[in-house]
Amino acid sequence: MPGRKTQGFVFDQRSREVLLSVIRLYVDTGEPVGSRTLSKLSKEKLSAATIRNIMADLEEAGYLTHPHTSAGRIPSDKGYRFYVDSILRQVKISKSDELAIKLSLLDSEIGSATQFMERTSHVLSQMSDNVGIVVSPSVAQDIFQHIEFVKLTDGRILVIMVSRTGLVRDRVVRVEGDFSQHELDKTARYVTDNFKGLSLLAVRAEILRRMSEEKALYDKLLQNAILLCNRGITDEAQGEVYVDGTSTILSKPDFTDTERLRALFQMYEEKGKLLKILNECLVESANTGIGIRIGLENNAPSLHNCTIITSPYIYNGDIIGGVGVVGPTRMEYARMITVVNYIARLFERVFSEDLQLASR
Repeated sequence: MPGRKTQGFVFDQRSREVLLSVIRLYVDTGEPVGSRTLSKLSKEKLSAATIRNIMADLEEAGYLTHPHTSAGRIPSDKGYRFYVDSILRQVKISKSDELAIKLSLLDSEIGSATQFMERTSHVLSQMSDNVGIVVSPSVAQDIFQHIEFVKLTDGRILVIMVSRTGLVRDRVVRVEGDFSQHELDKTARYVTDNFKGLSLLAVRAEILRRMSEEKALYDKLLQNAILLCNRGITDEAQGEVYVDGTSTILSKPDFTDTERLRALFQMYEEKGKLLKILNECLVESANTGIGIRIGLENNAPSLHNCTIITSPYIYNGDIIGGVGVVGPTRMEYARMITVVNYIARLFERVFSEDLQLASR
Protein backbone atom coordinates (compact mmCIF):
# COMPACT_ATOMS: atom_id res chain seq x y z
CA MET A 1 0.00 0.00 0.00
CA PRO A 2 1.52 3.37 -0.97
CA GLY A 3 2.54 5.66 1.86
CA ARG A 4 1.02 9.08 2.59
CA LYS A 5 3.58 11.82 2.99
CA THR A 6 2.90 14.15 5.89
CA GLN A 7 5.34 17.02 6.39
CA GLY A 8 8.32 14.95 5.27
CA PHE A 9 7.16 11.76 6.97
CA VAL A 10 5.78 8.90 4.87
CA PHE A 11 2.76 7.25 6.50
CA ASP A 12 2.61 3.70 5.19
CA GLN A 13 0.35 0.93 6.48
CA ARG A 14 2.91 -0.29 9.01
CA SER A 15 3.45 3.17 10.49
CA ARG A 16 -0.26 3.72 10.74
CA GLU A 17 -0.89 0.40 12.48
CA VAL A 18 1.97 0.93 14.94
CA LEU A 19 0.74 4.41 15.83
CA LEU A 20 -2.86 3.27 16.30
CA SER A 21 -1.71 0.30 18.38
CA VAL A 22 0.36 2.55 20.65
CA ILE A 23 -2.63 4.85 21.15
CA ARG A 24 -5.08 2.05 21.90
CA LEU A 25 -2.74 0.36 24.38
CA TYR A 26 -1.84 3.60 26.12
CA VAL A 27 -5.51 4.62 26.44
CA ASP A 28 -6.29 1.17 27.92
CA THR A 29 -3.36 0.89 30.32
CA GLY A 30 -1.99 4.38 30.95
CA GLU A 31 1.50 2.89 30.61
CA PRO A 32 4.12 3.84 27.97
CA VAL A 33 4.16 1.25 25.19
CA GLY A 34 7.36 -0.59 24.25
CA SER A 35 8.38 -2.26 21.02
CA ARG A 36 8.47 -5.76 22.56
CA THR A 37 4.85 -5.46 23.65
CA LEU A 38 3.78 -4.39 20.16
CA SER A 39 5.82 -7.16 18.56
CA LYS A 40 3.88 -9.79 20.51
CA LEU A 41 0.59 -8.26 19.33
CA SER A 42 1.63 -7.58 15.74
CA LYS A 43 -0.61 -9.20 13.12
CA GLU A 44 2.27 -9.03 10.63
CA LYS A 45 4.63 -10.65 13.15
CA LEU A 46 6.94 -7.63 13.03
CA SER A 47 10.09 -7.92 15.06
CA ALA A 48 10.75 -5.68 18.05
CA ALA A 49 13.66 -4.10 16.14
CA THR A 50 11.44 -3.22 13.17
CA ILE A 51 8.78 -1.74 15.43
CA ARG A 52 11.42 0.18 17.37
CA ASN A 53 12.59 1.83 14.13
CA ILE A 54 9.02 2.70 13.13
CA MET A 55 8.35 4.18 16.57
CA ALA A 56 11.54 6.25 16.32
CA ASP A 57 10.35 7.63 12.98
CA LEU A 58 6.92 8.40 14.44
CA GLU A 59 8.53 10.19 17.35
CA GLU A 60 10.75 12.23 15.06
CA ALA A 61 7.66 13.18 13.03
CA GLY A 62 5.92 14.36 16.21
CA TYR A 63 3.27 11.64 16.55
CA LEU A 64 4.81 9.95 19.58
CA THR A 65 6.83 11.07 22.56
CA HIS A 66 8.27 9.30 25.57
CA PRO A 67 8.58 10.07 29.26
CA HIS A 68 12.15 10.54 30.44
CA THR A 69 11.85 7.63 32.86
CA SER A 70 10.63 5.10 30.31
CA ALA A 71 11.83 3.54 27.10
CA GLY A 72 8.23 3.18 25.94
CA ARG A 73 6.33 5.73 23.89
CA ILE A 74 3.08 7.60 24.44
CA PRO A 75 0.98 9.54 21.92
CA SER A 76 1.50 13.26 21.42
CA ASP A 77 -1.34 15.68 20.71
CA LYS A 78 -0.50 15.26 17.03
CA GLY A 79 -0.75 11.48 17.35
CA TYR A 80 -4.14 11.71 19.04
CA ARG A 81 -5.31 14.09 16.31
CA PHE A 82 -4.33 11.59 13.61
CA TYR A 83 -6.17 8.86 15.50
CA VAL A 84 -9.33 10.93 15.98
CA ASP A 85 -9.43 12.03 12.35
CA SER A 86 -9.02 8.43 11.22
CA ILE A 87 -11.96 7.08 13.28
CA LEU A 88 -14.37 10.03 13.26
CA ARG A 89 -16.60 8.75 10.45
CA GLN A 90 -16.34 5.08 11.38
CA VAL A 91 -17.45 4.89 15.01
CA LYS A 92 -20.97 3.91 16.03
CA ILE A 93 -22.53 3.88 19.47
CA SER A 94 -22.69 0.48 21.14
CA LYS A 95 -26.03 -1.09 22.01
CA SER A 96 -25.08 -1.13 25.70
CA ASP A 97 -24.27 2.61 25.76
CA GLU A 98 -27.43 3.44 23.83
CA LEU A 99 -29.53 1.44 26.29
CA ALA A 100 -27.80 3.00 29.31
CA ILE A 101 -28.49 6.52 28.02
CA LYS A 102 -32.14 5.78 27.30
CA LEU A 103 -32.66 4.22 30.72
CA SER A 104 -31.00 7.17 32.45
CA LEU A 105 -32.56 10.01 30.49
CA LEU A 106 -35.82 8.81 28.95
CA ASP A 107 -37.15 5.96 31.06
CA SER A 108 -36.55 7.59 34.44
CA GLU A 109 -38.80 10.17 36.04
CA ILE A 110 -37.33 13.62 35.43
CA GLY A 111 -39.73 16.38 36.34
CA SER A 112 -38.30 19.38 34.49
CA ALA A 113 -35.86 20.45 31.81
CA THR A 114 -33.48 21.75 34.48
CA GLN A 115 -33.43 18.30 36.09
CA PHE A 116 -32.97 16.75 32.65
CA MET A 117 -29.86 18.85 32.01
CA GLU A 118 -28.46 18.17 35.47
CA ARG A 119 -29.04 14.45 34.97
CA THR A 120 -27.43 14.58 31.52
CA SER A 121 -24.22 16.17 32.84
CA HIS A 122 -24.13 13.44 35.50
CA VAL A 123 -24.65 10.67 32.91
CA LEU A 124 -21.89 12.11 30.73
CA SER A 125 -19.56 12.21 33.72
CA GLN A 126 -20.36 8.64 34.72
CA MET A 127 -19.98 7.22 31.23
CA SER A 128 -16.72 9.04 30.53
CA ASP A 129 -15.28 8.92 34.08
CA ASN A 130 -14.48 12.56 33.40
CA VAL A 131 -16.30 15.88 33.57
CA GLY A 132 -19.73 16.01 31.93
CA ILE A 133 -21.03 19.36 30.69
CA VAL A 134 -24.33 20.61 29.28
CA VAL A 135 -24.92 24.10 27.89
CA SER A 136 -28.58 25.10 27.96
CA PRO A 137 -30.16 27.45 25.41
CA SER A 138 -29.77 31.13 26.16
CA VAL A 139 -32.89 33.12 27.02
CA ALA A 140 -32.69 34.75 23.58
CA GLN A 141 -32.64 31.39 21.77
CA ASP A 142 -34.89 29.26 23.96
CA ILE A 143 -38.35 28.39 22.66
CA PHE A 144 -40.88 29.83 25.09
CA GLN A 145 -44.32 28.58 25.99
CA HIS A 146 -45.40 31.23 28.47
CA ILE A 147 -44.13 34.63 29.63
CA GLU A 148 -45.05 36.93 32.51
CA PHE A 149 -43.98 40.46 33.49
CA VAL A 150 -44.26 41.42 37.18
CA LYS A 151 -43.94 45.02 38.36
CA LEU A 152 -41.35 45.57 41.09
CA THR A 153 -40.06 48.81 42.61
CA ASP A 154 -37.65 51.45 41.26
CA GLY A 155 -38.39 50.85 37.57
CA ARG A 156 -37.62 47.13 37.77
CA ILE A 157 -39.66 44.36 36.17
CA LEU A 158 -39.40 40.63 36.79
CA VAL A 159 -39.48 38.68 33.51
CA ILE A 160 -40.53 35.04 33.96
CA MET A 161 -40.27 32.79 30.93
CA VAL A 162 -41.24 29.12 30.76
CA SER A 163 -39.72 27.27 27.80
CA ARG A 164 -41.50 24.55 25.89
CA THR A 165 -39.29 21.94 27.57
CA GLY A 166 -40.07 23.23 31.05
CA LEU A 167 -37.07 25.46 31.81
CA VAL A 168 -38.16 28.37 33.98
CA ARG A 169 -36.09 31.54 33.60
CA ASP A 170 -36.59 34.67 35.66
CA ARG A 171 -34.66 37.89 35.18
CA VAL A 172 -35.00 41.32 36.78
CA VAL A 173 -34.71 44.07 34.16
CA ARG A 174 -34.75 47.85 34.37
CA VAL A 175 -36.86 49.95 32.03
CA GLU A 176 -37.49 53.65 31.50
CA GLY A 177 -41.04 54.79 32.01
CA ASP A 178 -43.71 53.57 34.37
CA PHE A 179 -45.76 50.46 33.63
CA SER A 180 -48.86 49.47 35.52
CA GLN A 181 -49.33 45.79 36.35
CA HIS A 182 -52.41 45.84 34.10
CA GLU A 183 -50.27 46.97 31.13
CA LEU A 184 -47.68 44.29 31.91
CA ASP A 185 -50.34 41.57 32.11
CA LYS A 186 -51.87 42.70 28.83
CA THR A 187 -48.46 42.72 27.13
CA ALA A 188 -47.58 39.27 28.48
CA ARG A 189 -50.89 37.82 27.24
CA TYR A 190 -50.31 39.33 23.81
CA VAL A 191 -46.78 37.90 23.55
CA THR A 192 -47.82 34.46 24.80
CA ASP A 193 -50.96 34.22 22.64
CA ASN A 194 -49.24 35.37 19.46
CA PHE A 195 -45.67 34.11 19.69
CA LYS A 196 -45.39 30.99 21.87
CA GLY A 197 -43.29 28.39 20.09
CA LEU A 198 -40.76 31.02 18.99
CA SER A 199 -37.52 32.25 20.55
CA LEU A 200 -37.34 35.79 21.95
CA LEU A 201 -35.07 36.69 19.02
CA ALA A 202 -37.76 35.53 16.61
CA VAL A 203 -40.41 37.34 18.67
CA ARG A 204 -38.48 40.59 18.38
CA ALA A 205 -38.19 40.23 14.61
CA GLU A 206 -41.91 39.44 14.25
CA ILE A 207 -42.96 42.36 16.46
CA LEU A 208 -40.87 44.76 14.40
CA ARG A 209 -42.55 43.45 11.26
CA ARG A 210 -46.00 43.90 12.78
CA MET A 211 -45.19 47.38 14.01
CA SER A 212 -44.50 48.45 10.45
CA GLU A 213 -47.74 46.90 9.17
CA GLU A 214 -50.21 47.51 12.01
CA LYS A 215 -48.82 50.54 13.78
CA ALA A 216 -52.14 52.33 14.25
CA LEU A 217 -53.77 49.34 15.92
CA TYR A 218 -50.97 47.96 18.08
CA ASP A 219 -48.55 50.85 18.51
CA LYS A 220 -48.44 51.07 22.33
CA LEU A 221 -48.84 47.34 22.96
CA LEU A 222 -46.14 46.38 20.45
CA GLN A 223 -43.74 49.00 21.75
CA ASN A 224 -44.16 47.64 25.27
CA ALA A 225 -43.69 44.07 24.04
CA ILE A 226 -40.51 44.74 22.11
CA LEU A 227 -39.04 46.82 24.93
CA LEU A 228 -39.60 44.07 27.50
CA CYS A 229 -38.47 41.25 25.20
CA ASN A 230 -35.35 43.20 24.29
CA ARG A 231 -34.51 43.66 27.95
CA GLY A 232 -35.01 39.96 28.55
CA ILE A 233 -32.62 39.14 25.71
CA THR A 234 -29.84 41.57 26.57
CA ASP A 235 -29.85 40.86 30.29
CA GLU A 236 -28.92 37.22 29.70
CA ALA A 237 -27.27 36.60 26.35
CA GLN A 238 -25.76 33.26 27.35
CA GLY A 239 -27.14 29.96 28.54
CA GLU A 240 -26.55 28.10 31.77
CA VAL A 241 -23.71 25.59 32.21
CA TYR A 242 -24.36 22.33 34.05
CA VAL A 243 -21.14 20.64 35.20
CA ASP A 244 -20.75 17.28 36.91
CA GLY A 245 -17.75 15.19 37.90
CA THR A 246 -15.04 17.79 38.53
CA SER A 247 -13.76 15.69 41.44
CA THR A 248 -12.93 12.82 39.05
CA ILE A 249 -9.78 14.62 37.90
CA LEU A 250 -8.28 14.22 41.39
CA SER A 251 -7.96 10.48 40.79
CA LYS A 252 -6.38 10.83 37.37
CA PRO A 253 -2.65 10.04 37.15
CA ASP A 254 -2.58 12.36 34.13
CA PHE A 255 -2.93 15.40 36.43
CA THR A 256 0.14 15.50 38.66
CA ASP A 257 1.00 19.19 38.25
CA THR A 258 -0.56 20.94 41.24
CA GLU A 259 -0.60 24.37 39.63
CA ARG A 260 -2.32 23.11 36.48
CA LEU A 261 -4.80 21.20 38.60
CA ARG A 262 -5.63 24.35 40.56
CA ALA A 263 -6.07 26.33 37.32
CA LEU A 264 -8.35 23.63 35.95
CA PHE A 265 -10.55 23.69 39.06
CA GLN A 266 -10.69 27.48 38.89
CA MET A 267 -11.85 27.33 35.27
CA TYR A 268 -14.72 25.01 36.23
CA GLU A 269 -15.74 27.49 38.91
CA GLU A 270 -15.72 30.43 36.49
CA LYS A 271 -18.78 29.51 34.48
CA GLY A 272 -18.49 32.54 32.17
CA LYS A 273 -15.00 31.56 31.03
CA LEU A 274 -16.01 27.91 30.65
CA LEU A 275 -19.08 28.88 28.64
CA LYS A 276 -16.98 31.00 26.27
CA ILE A 277 -14.63 28.07 25.59
CA LEU A 278 -17.49 25.64 25.08
CA ASN A 279 -19.38 27.97 22.76
CA GLU A 280 -16.26 28.34 20.60
CA CYS A 281 -16.03 24.54 20.35
CA LEU A 282 -19.73 24.24 19.52
CA VAL A 283 -19.51 26.79 16.71
CA GLU A 284 -16.50 24.95 15.25
CA SER A 285 -18.44 21.66 15.31
CA ALA A 286 -21.57 23.02 13.61
CA ASN A 287 -20.76 21.43 10.24
CA THR A 288 -19.40 18.08 11.44
CA GLY A 289 -21.70 17.55 14.43
CA ILE A 290 -18.77 16.78 16.73
CA GLY A 291 -15.95 19.03 17.94
CA ILE A 292 -12.69 17.82 19.48
CA ARG A 293 -9.89 19.97 20.89
CA ILE A 294 -6.81 18.07 22.03
CA GLY A 295 -4.13 19.40 24.37
CA LEU A 296 -2.45 22.48 22.97
CA GLU A 297 -5.31 22.94 20.50
CA ASN A 298 -7.10 24.45 23.49
CA ASN A 299 -6.40 28.17 23.87
CA ALA A 300 -6.72 28.15 27.66
CA PRO A 301 -3.42 27.11 29.36
CA SER A 302 -5.37 25.22 32.05
CA LEU A 303 -6.66 22.88 29.31
CA HIS A 304 -3.32 22.12 27.65
CA ASN A 305 -3.34 18.61 29.16
CA CYS A 306 -7.01 18.07 28.37
CA THR A 307 -9.32 17.04 25.57
CA ILE A 308 -12.76 18.58 25.03
CA ILE A 309 -15.34 16.64 23.03
CA THR A 310 -18.52 18.57 22.25
CA SER A 311 -21.59 18.27 20.07
CA PRO A 312 -24.18 21.01 19.49
CA TYR A 313 -27.92 20.51 19.50
CA ILE A 314 -29.74 22.44 16.81
CA TYR A 315 -33.26 23.81 16.47
CA ASN A 316 -34.59 25.44 13.30
CA GLY A 317 -31.07 25.53 11.89
CA ASP A 318 -29.53 27.35 14.88
CA ILE A 319 -27.19 26.05 17.56
CA ILE A 320 -29.08 26.54 20.81
CA GLY A 321 -26.82 24.57 23.19
CA GLY A 322 -24.51 21.63 23.46
CA VAL A 323 -23.19 18.69 25.45
CA GLY A 324 -19.67 17.47 26.05
CA VAL A 325 -16.99 15.88 28.18
CA VAL A 326 -13.66 17.25 29.40
CA GLY A 327 -10.84 15.01 30.55
CA PRO A 328 -7.16 14.19 30.05
CA THR A 329 -5.87 13.66 26.52
CA ARG A 330 -5.70 9.95 27.36
CA MET A 331 -9.38 9.29 26.76
CA GLU A 332 -11.63 6.68 25.17
CA TYR A 333 -12.06 8.79 22.03
CA ALA A 334 -14.05 6.32 19.94
CA ARG A 335 -16.60 5.65 22.68
CA MET A 336 -16.90 9.25 23.90
CA ILE A 337 -17.42 10.61 20.38
CA THR A 338 -20.42 8.32 19.93
CA VAL A 339 -21.86 8.98 23.41
CA VAL A 340 -21.61 12.77 23.14
CA ASN A 341 -23.03 12.78 19.62
CA TYR A 342 -25.92 10.47 20.59
CA ILE A 343 -26.92 12.61 23.57
CA ALA A 344 -26.81 15.79 21.47
CA ARG A 345 -29.20 14.21 18.97
CA LEU A 346 -31.42 13.19 21.90
CA PHE A 347 -31.51 16.84 22.99
CA GLU A 348 -32.68 17.82 19.52
CA ARG A 349 -35.64 15.47 20.02
CA VAL A 350 -36.33 17.10 23.38
CA PHE A 351 -36.48 20.51 21.72
CA SER A 352 -38.67 19.24 18.88
CA GLU A 353 -42.29 18.23 18.93
CA ASP A 354 -41.37 14.56 19.34
CA LEU A 355 -40.49 14.66 23.02
CA GLN A 356 -41.35 17.23 25.66
CA LEU A 357 -40.52 17.33 29.34
CA ALA A 358 -43.17 18.19 31.86
CA SER A 359 -42.86 21.41 33.81
CA ARG A 360 -43.32 20.92 37.55
